[in-house]
Amino acid sequence: MSYINKPKVAHPSLPTNALGLTRRQYEGAMSTLCAGCGHDSVTAAIVEACWGIDLKPEQLAKLSGIGCSSKTTAYFVAGAHGFNSVHGRMPSIASGAAAANRELTYIGISGDGDSLSIGFGQLAHAIRRNINMLYIIENNGVYGLTKGQFSASADIGTKAKKGEVNLTPPIDPVLLALSLGATFVARSFSGDKQQLVPLIQAGLKHNGFALIDVLSPCVTFNDHEGSTRSYTFTREHYHPVIEADFVPKASEITVDYQEGQALSVELHDGSQVILRKLDASYDPTDRSAAYHFIETKIKNHEYVTGLIHIDESSTTEFHTLNKTTKVPLNRLPFEKLSPGNAALQKLQARWR
Repeated sequence: MSYINKPKVAHPSLPTNALGLTRRQYEGAMSTLCAGCGHDSVTAAIVEACWGIDLKPEQLAKLSGIGCSSKTTAYFVAGAHGFNSVHGRMPSIASGAAAANRELTYIGISGDGDSLSIGFGQLAHAIRRNINMLYIIENNGVYGLTKGQFSASADIGTKAKKGEVNLTPPIDPVLLALSLGATFVARSFSGDKQQLVPLIQAGLKHNGFALIDVLSPCVTFNDHEGSTRSYTFTREHYHPVIEADFVPKASEITVDYQEGQALSVELHDGSQVILRKLDASYDPTDRSAAYHFIETKIKNHEYVTGLIHIDESSTTEFHTLNKTTKVPLNRLPFEKLSPGNAALQKLQARWR
């Protein structure tokens, strides 16, 4: 986690939002991620989204687990509340925080490893409970902090940095969310800021659980083994006193394509990913049709981007379903939190 602050000097003519705040005031610490990492592009989109909807920094709670993706909460909206949980457990922390204070806006940042492996059950129950939060998965198919092992979202045939090929079928977070009843499901690409920013804004404003799966390339572990100049080959044939790596600087991948169009994007290692942007004829309110559409496109090796499903008529939103207090728990008087022995006896009598 980085605590290196950015310079506070800003140009006096920077544009401001309705709160009188500039984009710079929605930034966080300096990123320590690899140059060209897609996660930094997601951070930039979050900054733009929060600034654009005039979100008060002190009204935002940002939560994460463990992984490269989970470091990014330090890099946006420095004035927000924050909690970095243990690996895969962020949904539980978010659920508890949301139950205690429904006045805050909650955003959870996670990765495919953090959410689809150790945190799989946590994510499933956050969706099922329809927690009022935006949940962003920065999906790169690998465990970046632990040298690039396959994650649960890695496609069949994907070749790892060390040369092995993944043969295990992947978990698709969009299909998962649709099957579990999520009321807002979207997918985007870290390099498509024009699409990603409004999706984040819509997710922040959605009443219920909003999932955005963001394809976010890893610049460090996209290279293939086989070269005698590769990092792995060097480690196997030499014996340095510590294991170290040099990460070559890479350029950020950006795209610009029209609605309804499919675009092949070349990643840093030369591999290709096909993105298809939804057009105006697509109906995001039909859950079963959305599931079938995404499943069909996946078979064609296409990642559909845009708002895939939304249900604004659902009555399963967490606060509605559980009749939670509108007043944050830390503002309730002691008498409300502890009504006394008589109330306790009355409650226990129901179970006798």
